[in-house]
Amino acid sequence: MATVFTSATVAIVLLAGVHLTQGTSEVAARDLLRLATGDVDENAWNVLVASRLPRMLAGLVVGAALGVAGATLQSVARNPLASPDTLGVNAGAHLAITTVAALGVTLPTLFSGLFAFVGGLAAAALVMMLSAGNASGPTRLILAGSATAMALNSLTMLLLLLFEQNTLGLFAWGSGSLVQSDLDGVRQMAPVVLVAVVACVAIGHRLDILVLGDDTATSLGLDVRRTRLVAVLLAVLLSSAAVTLAGPIGFVGLCAPVIVRLVAPLVPELHRHHLLVPLSGITGVLIVLGADVLLRGSLGGQAGVEVPTGVVTTVLGAGILVWLARRHRDSGPTRQPPAAQPARARSRAVFVVTLTICGILVVGAVVAGMLLGDTLVLTGDVANWVRGDAGLRIGFVLDQRLPRVTGALLAGTALALAGVTVQSVCRNPLAEPGLLGISAGAGVGAVTLITFVPLASGWTMTAVACAAALVTFGLVYGLSWRGGLDSDRLVLIGIGFWSGLTAVSTFVIVSVDPWNTGKALTWLSGSTYGRTMDQVLPVLVALVALTPVVALARRELDLLALDDDTPRVLGVPLERTRLVALGGAAVLASTAVSAVGVVGFVGLVAPHAARALVGSRHRRVIPVAMLLGAILVSVADTIGRTVIAPAQVPAGLLTALIGTPYFVWLLWRSRA
Repeated sequence: MATVFTSATVAIVLLAGVHLTQGTSEVAARDLLRLATGDVDENAWNVLVASRLPRMLAGLVVGAALGVAGATLQSVARNPLASPDTLGVNAGAHLAITTVAALGVTLPTLFSGLFAFVGGLAAAALVMMLSAGNASGPTRLILAGSATAMALNSLTMLLLLLFEQNTLGLFAWGSGSLVQSDLDGVRQMAPVVLVAVVACVAIGHRLDILVLGDDTATSLGLDVRRTRLVAVLLAVLLSSAAVTLAGPIGFVGLCAPVIVRLVAPLVPELHRHHLLVPLSGITGVLIVLGADVLLRGSLGGQAGVEVPTGVVTTVLGAGILVWLARRHRDSGPTRQPPAAQPARARSRAVFVVTLTICGILVVGAVVAGMLLGDTLVLTGDVANWVRGDAGLRIGFVLDQRLPRVTGALLAGTALALAGVTVQSVCRNPLAEPGLLGISAGAGVGAVTLITFVPLASGWTMTAVACAAALVTFGLVYGLSWRGGLDSDRLVLIGIGFWSGLTAVSTFVIVSVDPWNTGKALTWLSGSTYGRTMDQVLPVLVALVALTPVVALARRELDLLALDDDTPRVLGVPLERTRLVALGGAAVLASTAVSAVGVVGFVGLVAPHAARALVGSRHRRVIPVAMLLGAILVSVADTIGRTVIAPAQVPAGLLTALIGTPYFVWLLWRSRA
């Protein structure tokens, strides 16, 4: 035991020494050694005190805080995938701090930490409640946390776009950056972290009992509710302090306890929390400092300023999440047909009426999209424009508006059709293309192309996004296969890829063009701004090609939504059908991303709402879901172009805000 702690401490000292020698200035190791021997060089001293020492100490504080917080949350939830990221704590704290900055309020670090604590605690409480607390399986917890984080991040991104001047520089910080201008932040946060770490170690014996189960713990005299409450409060306090100091550095709280538990079979004493908790904190320090050293060592000192350290830790953590997903098998309440509960049969008349109403609403959404925006247009103006008699001003407005309305309409339709397919194949009412990593893969391809080749054509954009999405889908599908395809494993691995690829997109943005994040933010938020007909045409082609395929496979989708045995008994080639269906969903989602950017929750909300309206038979679900998806994105785009005109709110942010309450309701309804 002493050997483990001693080795870890020595590793921290060595990493800290290397860390202090890295930076943008020419101060090297020999200059720092001269300072240690008393040969004071004023320039070297200023660099050490003003930049390198604060950054290194911030890494120590943040790593320890996140490592201990992760170990505590995993024990409280009795879930190896629990962490400040998967419980939405970091996203809630990040939103709180961004809100304060957007309002133009400057607060001392401690007061910012208080706001972060409130935001993180609210997010954690929501996720734990929706995932049925300690009774949840890994899939349910990760879905609840990921969706909550997605919604909170959408709000955060909206604030970054609307208050760009007040929040300048917060985009990179939002991925976790150790850049510090002085020691003030460390001085204020270090005591908070120290007290919370000591408190977590002090309740270690209670956590030892808590992991045995509520009934056993109660029989041994433990106040389970109070212990859980205290542990969660301490973990959220640690996470909030870390976010306040360095932004949300991703997945350290997941990786550190996992690594310690991997060592535990060799050192059985590590299963006891009075050792597990502090060693998780030490491991967290090693991860944060190691990621920062790796970043600056491989890309240079300037990269340490421009590229967030959290990008490296998130990619590492995504790999750990994928590895854990391959080891765990979940049989929680999300493993059921997409309807979540047995759907009531709907008559043909109900289907016809629903389809008619949805069709009318689509027409209304298109008309509203053409009429509304920063310039109000009348129906007579549109009629004149169609005939070619409109004036120059009206003609210009409508020429710009048509591709946007068309793009929103087609993208919503494609995402809804992809969502129907994904939910049926996965038999998971909470799955969608975004949470399987498909949209994130397409986003990486698209962001890379618009960053390096900004004048690329719409077809080139589609080809790159589609190729990236298919590669992502292939990796997710291949890693999910272990003698068969397990839907929970597929979802967990997809979320791991979603997290990692989102970090890669951030890396591309901040490393290549750190002072022009607006265009990439708009893209990642899902916007029709500046679209042309050439850019939206590929979505139409994909829909024309794949809609008949999905429609003809409606019987197979009905069977896939039941279980694995029924399709086999009835002669359906199960794995081939799954592969083709998910591949088609990847193509549909990627073309939608190439046209309007990353739009979330449409593939979740539209299919589920369609099943609620017309039942679970796919011959009815498919057309209604497609119309609902078109309505959702079209209305979100029109509202986003109108409510704060001439400024605009990206459609993807509004769909996330609309979809989140629906998602919360789904989770709440299926808790039992």
